[in-house]
Amino acid sequence: MTITLQHYLVVGALLFCFGMLAVATRRNAVSVLMGVELILNSANVNLVAFSRYSDVGLNGQVMAVFVIILAAAEAAVALAIVLNIYRNFQIVDVDQASTLRQ
Repeated sequence: MTITLQHYLVVGALLFCFGMLAVATRRNAVSVLMGVELILNSANVNLVAFSRYSDVGLNGQVMAVFVIILAAAEAAVALAIVLNIYRNFQIVDVDQASTLRQ
């Protein structure tokens, strides 16, 4: 059995669905960040798969590297914000964090 483009697209779609499910249903900020990472990784799977199965060279793989860099920067900033909220208010619930304005 050979692995085709459709197999990669199904994996990417599943990752995207799991990521959206995590973002929509979780209340913990770290779980929401993990959902966002799943969404970005699903985009990476699709970029690399399209790059592999088309004649564009390494463009999709280069874009995947940029997405990985963007995800690392997003995770660092978001975790710093979550840690600051936890340090000040001892919560990581995103619903309560939106009502903490003073």
